[in-house]
Amino acid sequence: MRVIRADLRCSAVRVTGGDVDRLKIAATHAAAAGLETWICPFTADLTGDALLALLAECADHGERLRREGSEVVLVTGSELSLMNKGFVPGETFLDRSKVLAERGPRLQELLAALPARMNELLARAVAVVRGRFGGKISYASLPFEGVDWTPFDYISTDAGYRYAPIAERFPELIRAFVNQGKAQGKPVVITEFGCATYKGAADAGPRGSEIIVWDEATATPLELNGEYLRDEAGQATCLRELLEIFEAEGVDTAFVHAFAGYVLPHRPDAPRKDLDLASSGVVKVLEDGTWEPKEAFSMLADHYGRRTSTGAGPSTTGAASATARPEISSSPAPRRGD
Repeated sequence: MRVIRADLRCSAVRVTGGDVDRLKIAATHAAAAGLETWICPFTADLTGDALLALLAECADHGERLRREGSEVVLVTGSELSLMNKGFVPGETFLDRSKVLAERGPRLQELLAALPARMNELLARAVAVVRGRFGGKISYASLPFEGVDWTPFDYISTDAGYRYAPIAERFPELIRAFVNQGKAQGKPVVITEFGCATYKGAADAGPRGSEIIVWDEATATPLELNGEYLRDEAGQATCLRELLEIFEAEGVDTAFVHAFAGYVLPHRPDAPRKDLDLASSGVVKVLEDGTWEPKEAFSMLADHYGRRTSTGAGPSTTGAASATARPEISSSPAPRRGD
């Protein structure tokens, strides 16, 4: 599995002009440091036309960096059916997530119609990006979106979480996802995996942040819904185990979610207010905005440091069955804090 050192996602809930500027600044610094740079806008509540305009700006910047000699991959969005408008009923992320949490014929009908609409937008996105950017492209998908990967260079999913109901089958599910890529001659990427920082969070997987009590009117995290035990060692162990599975099964690239949860500060003297416990960040953010590494940070540095020193290279892609679908996560969960 390749070592990728920069996941340039926008961590704001809503992407604005200033957020795009921040994304471009981060990409520029990563490229200047000689890193392979994945530019991945994580947008919220945008329309299709607004998304295409944003992608055009990212593509222009990515192409400038590429022509200067940097290795750049452009991701044409993340979880668009959930995060943006037009696919699932609801004006806000919270509204849409509630719809997807329902069970019954209405949801089944909605999901059946989703792939065709998703692929129409993604085809437009690819056309915009390919017209401006000469590097490789991907899309950070959710399993139910039914993405047609034909126009993409990488097959990618944000659903790289292991949680209790699928823990035993997780290696098998990753293998199926890799086989899907092999069948199309394309490497596969886990664009998001991680674990929160309290005891038991590994079993919750992508729902680790659901212990947060939110002010729904302002989307502000208020406190935790109970008292939880900090478990940085457990978080680090979870990430290490997932990396070992990804490497064993032939995943090409993986991004940890996330570096930091900037709106989930660490408050060690107030257990119900220590929002960092719900964060999947590998550093804890202090009240003054500075940060300190967690055990997961050190584990990742050691893991990738050893791979670099031993010269470990990328996995190869070969032929395999085309019947497998990624089912790594059956339903998305709110992650407003990271």
